[in-house]
Amino acid sequence: MTAESAVTTCFRHPKVESHVRCTRCDRHICPSCMREAAVGHQCVECVKEGARSVRQARTAFGGRISAVPLVTYVLIGLNVLAYLAELARPSVVDRFGMLGAGLRGTDGAHYLWQYPYDSSVHAEGLVGGEWERLLTGAFLHMPPSEGIGVLHIVMNMASLWTVGRVVETQLGRVRYLALYLLSALGGSVLQLLIAPDALGVGASGAIFGLGAAYWIMGRRLGYDMQAVNRYMIGLLLWLVLSAGMTSWQGHLGGLLAGGTVTLAYAYAPRDGRRALIQTGVCVALLVVLLVLAWVKVADLTGGAAA
Repeated sequence: MTAESAVTTCFRHPKVESHVRCTRCDRHICPSCMREAAVGHQCVECVKEGARSVRQARTAFGGRISAVPLVTYVLIGLNVLAYLAELARPSVVDRFGMLGAGLRGTDGAHYLWQYPYDSSVHAEGLVGGEWERLLTGAFLHMPPSEGIGVLHIVMNMASLWTVGRVVETQLGRVRYLALYLLSALGGSVLQLLIAPDALGVGASGAIFGLGAAYWIMGRRLGYDMQAVNRYMIGLLLWLVLSAGMTSWQGHLGGLLAGGTVTLAYAYAPRDGRRALIQTGVCVALLVVLLVLAWVKVADLTGGAAA
């Protein structure tokens, strides 16, 4: 055997001489392909394969552990961007706020819903086919000149920052986002059922859903409930006190929807069925809310849901 034929090279870089073998696959690897292992070195492919075979750590509710509450940051950013859009173009609130049924004249004026209506007006809101309002209204807030003004978004975003990060860390990003959106939808649907002709805006429904999740999670994980209960008392007091300034229906709907979702998250059996049960409850709640919304719109339009 010649000295030249005895030279071994990296299996990924044939031109690079190597005398080190991967402890897992026994192939030669060069310094750029080496990854330190518990014993010796492994190649890049074996490290990736090992990572796939390692079971990912999960929270008590089945979510993937993450130190950065990315979804909370994104939600706050979306709310702030939507508010800036309102300031630049106030008509955004009229077009995308939560509204079940209303009429708009050719002159741009808004009128209370009545059915049937004449040709001088047209339907707006869910009865006009604007179903996106069920969620878009949850990203808008009161303009500075109305109600509690800028305090509306400041208080909601402060709550989202305080509670959202805790809930997201425990639930994981996917479950947390599902909770947030279903809570927002629950608030919109209850407003539709009780006050279909009222224009509603605000993330409060979703925030109340997070509040319900915070309380249920605290009970499930054995938190010091004094602090949790104080927060919930404050949230419920705001539900009562804000009835004349904001949509209490949205607050209550979000609270109920968020509580339902979190009960499924917290008490689903910790086995292979957990993810299926949690997903099933979320899907079932989504279907119930959408059916309730459709039935209400059909009732408002004499059976002709848009």
